[in-house]
Amino acid sequence: YSLDHGSLIMSPKRMFPSTPLVKLGDNHFKKVSAFLSRFGSIPDMLELDHITVSGDVTFGRGVSLRGTVIIIANHGDRIDIPAGAILENKIVSGNLRILDH
Repeated sequence: YSLDHGSLIMSPKRMFPSTPLVKLGDNHFKKVSAFLSRFGSIPDMLELDHITVSGDVTFGRGVSLRGTVIIIANHGDRIDIPAGAILENKIVSGNLRILDH
C-alpha cells in the first residue's frame, strides 16, 4: 500500500485484486502492544492471499508471506519465524525455536 492524499492505495504490483484475508488468534494478538511485540518488522504481503495465525507466534525482520500460509503453535509451545524467511503456501505447526548464539 501507499498513501495518496490521505487514502491507502493498493500496490499495482499485487497479483490478487483484493486485500489478503488475515486471521489472527485472540490471545496473543488481541491488544495492540502484544500484536506489535510479535513482529520484528511488518512482513511483506504483496503476494499473500490468506494467512491464519494461532497461538504463540513471532515473526523476525524481513519475513515474506506468499499464497496461503497457516501457522499454528501448539498450546504451551512457541513458533518463531526467523528473519528473512519466505513462506509460500505453507502450513507450520507444532513448535519452532531458533536461538542466536
